[in-house]
Amino acid sequence: MDTRGYQQYKQQSISSMTPGELLMLLYDELIKRATLAGLALDKQDWPTFEGAMDRCIDIVNYLDETLDRQYPISHDLSRMYDYFTYQMGRIKIGRNKAELERLRPMLADMRDSFRAAEKSTG
Repeated sequence: MDTRGYQQYKQQSISSMTPGELLMLLYDELIKRATLAGLALDKQDWPTFEGAMDRCIDIVNYLDETLDRQYPISHDLSRMYDYFTYQMGRIKIGRNKAELERLRPMLADMRDSFRAAEKSTG
């Protein structure tokens, strides 16, 4: 099956999104991967669990790297992202379901905060 058309469409869709929409897309993917990690942990599907956790860490690192450091809130967000990365590393190494369940609502709260900010500025 030729997927070039789909890939081109996907790339066009992403390139036409606003920064706020892209941020929401990243947070949605982060939460989706954290949920997948929890499900894989329940099934003891270690490759899926580790892959999902690695993707979560990649997304958080990307969010941290793309912060605009000229704003004071960026420092606070960077510290939050460092915390998330640290916790995700611990969760991955320890295969700790309780910590994952504690972290997921924090990720959802961050997404919801950004979504509310996007709506109030849009």
